Amino acid sequence: MTTATQMPRSAARAGSDAQTLVRKLWSYCNVLRDDGVSAVDYVEQLTFLVFLKMAHEQRNRVLNPIDILGFDAWQELSDLSGPELERRYTEILADLGQRGGTLGRIFKKAQNRLQDPAKLRKLIHDLIGKETWSGTNVDIKGDAYEQLLANSAEDIKSGAGQYFTPRALIEVMVDCTRPSIDDTVMDPACGTGGFLLKAFEYMTSNMPASVQREQKVRLTNGAIRGNELVDATARLAAMNMVLHGIELPSSTESCISVGDALAKPPKHHASLVLANPPFGKKSSITIIGEDDEVSRKDLTYSRQDFWATTSNKQLNFVQHIYTMLKTGGRAAVVVPDNVLFEGGAGETVRTRLLKQCNVHTLLRLPPGIFYAGGVKANVLFFDKPAPRTDGRPTTEVLWVYDFRTNQHFRLKTDPLRPAHLDDFIASYRPGESLSNRVPTPAFKPYEIDALLSRDRVNLDLLADLTDHSLDNTDDEIEPYVLAQEIAEELQAAFGEFAAVAEALRPKEPHSEPQPPEGD
Repeated sequence: MTTATQMPRSAARAGSDAQTLVRKLWSYCNVLRDDGVSAVDYVEQLTFLVFLKMAHEQRNRVLNPIDILGFDAWQELSDLSGPELERRYTEILADLGQRGGTLGRIFKKAQNRLQDPAKLRKLIHDLIGKETWSGTNVDIKGDAYEQLLANSAEDIKSGAGQYFTPRALIEVMVDCTRPSIDDTVMDPACGTGGFLLKAFEYMTSNMPASVQREQKVRLTNGAIRGNELVDATARLAAMNMVLHGIELPSSTESCISVGDALAKPPKHHASLVLANPPFGKKSSITIIGEDDEVSRKDLTYSRQDFWATTSNKQLNFVQHIYTMLKTGGRAAVVVPDNVLFEGGAGETVRTRLLKQCNVHTLLRLPPGIFYAGGVKANVLFFDKPAPRTDGRPTTEVLWVYDFRTNQHFRLKTDPLRPAHLDDFIASYRPGESLSNRVPTPAFKPYEIDALLSRDRVNLDLLADLTDHSLDNTDDEIEPYVLAQEIAEELQAAFGEFAAVAEALRPKEPHSEPQPPEGD
């Protein structure tokens, strides 16, 4: 029997095989750094070549072969070397980038970053070519790809970490929301697809073997969807879905869409939303004038289905996620502290959320767990039931778990692990009635009337406790992150002063049009 602290031999062996593959592939990343290829660029090139190898394998299998590309790109590349290899690889990327479905999602705007044909050939023959990427070892290859994404997220200069949520936090959020085979799971800011992956894993591991095949087909046909703003990140998410069996390489419609999720009402609706929207207060666009002067303009979304109009993108994501949920749906969303206390639109959004949803749990997170250093964040859990008939707010009690006070982690030397949140999960009691919860020093209930009566409906609760772990935190934050935070605060303050100045501007007196003078 497998105990809680033991792992099945097959799982342990798969994990070991995945780590071996990661070390093998990652060692070559260090070689390519000398050519100016970043970790993110390297994983992107691996994505292209692994997909071509998978298409080759499926085209040449004995039973039910599938010709995904219409030609054997992998074989062509394997037979070439030197400038001809580089030229043909570049042509193939450009061709596939024009296709539709999963193929187009992965190869859209694809470019060859490997300028040395000899190193490209080594990658094809010595690394990717020696592995089988389709079939029974999908878990090993998928786990290896996930680890490569985690490694690339540590490349601070590239900013890749903003698209990668720590997997320990994802696991805890999924364990609390308990996705089932009847759910439609969505993430409007999916990054590399971590939430979708873990939800799929949870759903399939908890379904009876007799219905696994049928339900897995359903899950690959619209029951799991993600959206990403950036093409390069969306390709990594799509490849992650392919390697984990969530998406077929030959799919005519990818489960990962690309675009600004906030720009318009959702096309699809979900029974479960899991998300970690990008950090940073302001949505903005860059404008280049005729004189080549660059300026930035706050981007405000005007949507009839939003409660408030604001350029604060986290508040906009909270509103958008509410609109994504079906009646009876639920959500777990990572939000920065400003969502809990910001006035104006923030007060409006919090008030409406408390009144129209059951906002039942707030997990206060410590610093040091995200790749964006210095971020103070939380996880907000809420449900969207049918409106109450008595006119009372839907939320009755908000339970706040303090995992921040006197806690601190470091990504490389002391990262967050799922076991660190075992007490939170035990307090949360997944699948049980909220009435079964028990207050503890770390887990406290707040009645709705008390919350609504707070100044600005401020939900920055437990902030009165002394947190000794934060005494020297700034020393560990990257200088560029501190500078970015200061710039955002100044921009927000400037915007508020500008609004006040505009409101105080004397109105021009109205003057009647004068008749033209006579001759």
